[in-house]
Amino acid sequence: MTITARPRVFEPFANRGFSLYFTGQALSNTGAWFQNIALSLVVLDATGSAQSLSGVTIAQFLPLLVLSVPAGRIADRVRPRTILLVTSLLSAAVVGGIAVATLDDTPQLGVVYALVAVLGCVNTFERVAAQAIIFEIVGPAALTRAASLSTIAVASARSVGPGLAGIAFQSLGATACMLVNAASFLIVFVSVLLIRPSRLHPRVRRARTDAPPPRRPSRPLVTLFVVNTVVALLAMNLGLVLTSTVTLTFDGDATAVGAAHALNAIGAIAGGIVAAGRASVSVRSLTAACALFGGSLLANAAAPTLSVFLLVGPLLGLGVGYYQGILNAAAQASVPPRLIGRTMSLVTLGNYGMVPFGALLMGWVIDQSSGRVALAIGGTAAIACAVFVVARLGRRPSRSRGAQPEVEPEADDPPETESEPSTRE
Repeated sequence: MTITARPRVFEPFANRGFSLYFTGQALSNTGAWFQNIALSLVVLDATGSAQSLSGVTIAQFLPLLVLSVPAGRIADRVRPRTILLVTSLLSAAVVGGIAVATLDDTPQLGVVYALVAVLGCVNTFERVAAQAIIFEIVGPAALTRAASLSTIAVASARSVGPGLAGIAFQSLGATACMLVNAASFLIVFVSVLLIRPSRLHPRVRRARTDAPPPRRPSRPLVTLFVVNTVVALLAMNLGLVLTSTVTLTFDGDATAVGAAHALNAIGAIAGGIVAAGRASVSVRSLTAACALFGGSLLANAAAPTLSVFLLVGPLLGLGVGYYQGILNAAAQASVPPRLIGRTMSLVTLGNYGMVPFGALLMGWVIDQSSGRVALAIGGTAAIACAVFVVARLGRRPSRSRGAQPEVEPEADDPPETESEPSTRE
């Protein structure tokens, strides 16, 4: 008699805390699309320039360059649950200010940029804490699956958020879209508040008399940081590139913009599920992830019409979802739990800190040529990163979470102790 093992891909959802966390993140990211689509269309309508649109992206993500590393250190010292409670309330207040700024038929873009920059500062701490809390919710056994599944919260939001945002913008205007996003942050506050602190796993840290953390990351981790930075700079500005390609290259309307992002997100959900189904994840897993992502970008770049562009949208989503799932899982699996906050702050720095520069560069590329050229540049860069991973790390088998982390050991490294938790309320 043969007994088939129960699939464990969705095992983290059996944890009530992870289900609450995932729900809050999915709804928050859905709300973010209402803001992103509305601001994008307001700026494009006012200026007709993709480079002007990149100003919103720059204002939103530039604070990460300054604050992501401090945010990581704080996330390793203060319980991420506490950080998320504070940032969700602050974000709701700032987005409310953006809603007021868009009441004017011709909003002052300088005011909008300033408020978006303030929101970017708050979101820096939120993004790092949202990654650091995953270990505390599910523990070490389910970490890589949960980290990969967390990317589906972003993808699922993209499956419905842009379409709903396009409809809301057409019928209710930009201010209503901002209010929806503000409400989504309040939902995050409630979902995090319902996670019981007593059920969280502590991330142990060293005693004050013990040796400091490693002075430099391992070769695999450096490889991950490099790949993350290059891909973020040249290939991950999809909010700008897809929106500009549909509106400026193919002359599509708000509904077409929403459809492009939604179809892309359908594939991203599938990609995240495939990533979560891997039995083991390491930095070497980025070889296939980058190759798939690069190929999907090139396929979209080759689309000659809007209809074909929409048709191949799910393929791009599959590449994005698989790449992000593998990246997050590999980063968290490659370091001890006590260093997750700092490690993910560096991942966040590369992933989002490069967005302003990528937005500026891709905005210029699109204005000078087309969105398809920007997609082709991203695809080429992602494939080059796949080659880079092979050149740096070879093709040896991936390590599972239970294997030795891909970090260089410290000299006379004493065992970690449970006596002093790494987080506090």
